[in-house]
Amino acid sequence: MATFKAYTDIEQSRKLAKFLPLESADMYYDRGGLPSLIDKYVTHESIKNDKYHHLIPCWSLAALLGIIRETIGYTIYGVNNVYMSCNLGDQPWKLETEVYDNEVDACVDMIIKLYEMDLL
Repeated sequence: MATFKAYTDIEQSRKLAKFLPLESADMYYDRGGLPSLIDKYVTHESIKNDKYHHLIPCWSLAALLGIIRETIGYTIYGVNNVYMSCNLGDQPWKLETEVYDNEVDACVDMIIKLYEMDLL
C-alpha cells in the first residue's frame, strides 16, 4: 500500500545536494533534523555558505516533480505501489524506476538515474 511522504529524507537530500542546484530545493533540514521551508532567514545562499553543514537542502514532492518535468516529462504509475516511467524524446526506450511505496522515493530514484545518464 502506498504511504504518504511529502519531502526527501536527510539521506536523499544529501545525495541530491551533490548535483542538483540548491536553488531547486524548497525546504531545508536544520541541525535538529526537522524540515522547514526556506524563508528570509535561511536562504539558498546561507545554505551554500554553511561551512559546518548544519543546513541541508530538502526537496518537496512538488519540487522533485518540477525538476523531472523540466528535464523530460514523466508518468507516475501505481495504486498500491509507485514507479516512474519517462519516455526519452526520440529515444526508442523508456527509463523506469524501481517500485516504491511513495512518490518521493520514485522521484529521487528517477532524478539519480537522469543524472547518471547526463540528462539533468
